[in-house]
Amino acid sequence: MEDVTLLQALRRGDETAFAQLIDHYHASLLRLAMTFVSSPAVAEEVVQETWIGVLEGIGRFEGRSSLKTWIFRILTNQAKTRGVRERRNAPFSPLGHSTEEPEAPAVDPSRFHTSGYWVDHWNSLPRYWDDETPERLFLSKEGLAQIEKAINALPPIQQQVITLRDVEGLNAVEVCNILSIGETNQRVLLHRARSQVRRALEKYLETGDSQI
Repeated sequence: MEDVTLLQALRRGDETAFAQLIDHYHASLLRLAMTFVSSPAVAEEVVQETWIGVLEGIGRFEGRSSLKTWIFRILTNQAKTRGVRERRNAPFSPLGHSTEEPEAPAVDPSRFHTSGYWVDHWNSLPRYWDDETPERLFLSKEGLAQIEKAINALPPIQQQVITLRDVEGLNAVEVCNILSIGETNQRVLLHRARSQVRRALEKYLETGDSQI
């Protein structure tokens, strides 16, 4: 159903249209909510609060973004509020554990020459992902599990960006709108996230080691 048609049905209080909306987006919203909060149960609550927000706000939706972007934006606002509340209630850690992303290089520095004529050039080229490996991996349950595991190991903000861009298929403008981040920041976070996931998958393909 097109956005305009769906929006008209929702504003009429069409319960079938709302059920279709839930069927279509619930799993995606839950996946994104999990990048903000600590447990599946809390993520489910965030999604439920999002659907309530959709019902309450559908009459005020002005169509400045797609319906999908608007719903995802409601979810991120709900999830951020819940995440802040969770951190306030979390016991104080004497180690001062931070959830900020580590400043890890996108590519292992040991893969580049550090001296001589070829300084900063590859000393071991990335393995070529031919038809026999990545596609088979990506299409298999095992491969999808490895990708999901690699994404889950990322810092939260990188998880959010790569989930919205590469899993949900949103464009950069939509992601910036949903997460309230700038284009440059979005690009850097996506690059780091993809690099980390690629590195984890390379390691898995070369050694079979699934430890991230």
